[in-house]
Amino acid sequence: MSLTDSPFRLMPASFPTVRLRRLRQNAALRSLVRETEVAVQDLIYPVFVTDGQQIKQDITAMPNQYRWSVDRLPELMADITHLGIPAVLLFGVPDPSLKNETGSAAWDDHGVVQEAVRAIKRVAPGVIVITDVCLCEYTSHGHCGLVEGERVLNDPTLELLARQAVSHVRAGADMVAPSDMMDGRVAAIRRALDQAGFADTPILAYSAKYASSFYGPFREAAGSVPKFGDRRSHQMDPANAREALREIELDVLEGADVIMVKPALPYLDIVAKARSRFDLPLGAYNVSGEYSMVKAAAANGWIDERRVVFEVLTAIKRAGADLIITYHAMDFARWLAQT
Repeated sequence: MSLTDSPFRLMPASFPTVRLRRLRQNAALRSLVRETEVAVQDLIYPVFVTDGQQIKQDITAMPNQYRWSVDRLPELMADITHLGIPAVLLFGVPDPSLKNETGSAAWDDHGVVQEAVRAIKRVAPGVIVITDVCLCEYTSHGHCGLVEGERVLNDPTLELLARQAVSHVRAGADMVAPSDMMDGRVAAIRRALDQAGFADTPILAYSAKYASSFYGPFREAAGSVPKFGDRRSHQMDPANAREALREIELDVLEGADVIMVKPALPYLDIVAKARSRFDLPLGAYNVSGEYSMVKAAAANGWIDERRVVFEVLTAIKRAGADLIITYHAMDFARWLAQT
């Protein structure tokens, strides 16, 4: 008897034989067959560090986020460690008097980020410290590199970014994350780190960083609003997807160890495309505007914040991100511990 004649042959199945709701009947079944899980170990928490003492300053546009002075970082790191969050991403907010045309405070060995790295490593040596490498917080004009007139200069900026990265690693940073979007900056930083004896330090590259309107709250937090123009000459056009893959590929060829898409939610298609094409660890940045919209809607009673945050982070992970940089990290870790 052939298979086609057998009474047990497979037939195309549909309703009522197939009932997909069978595996959704209760929480235990749903958990058993769940395809995507977000863990605390997937998260990186962004931290704003500022000059001064005894500062824990509210960021108006980002509820429950703060600018921290270095001397108060131990209390934050105690919470980070307790919650099991594996990594932080540091952004420097220097005293405005230190800003100048070149952003020289960015590579000062006693700058705010460098001192913050040392402080964190003293109290929480097991936490991975990643540092943002960009000049926008340190320049008097607020742009990500040197300027000539109203033009951001690419090649002369590379040396300064490399100096900044080396100073961060010399202070003890575990990883550097260039966010400036200058062409060639990953190669310049890789070369500088290698020459300085830091060949083992990885680079997390902001590979596909878009000129997004979702950065507004961050710019308040970091004091990095440009004094003129915008960043569309170097950050990506939101309309472009194929170009993002070219950007990522170049960063990979230049020596990036981890690649990233920023922002996350409006660019989940880019995250998915990057995941299908590249084998490197892939990050996505759940940026300030995405965070603040959730907070604002929750404050008005329009959404269930906890459920929305779980859904947002799951969507980013489902799209293909291995690592998620998110301001929700501490809340998520607390909620997860309660389940």
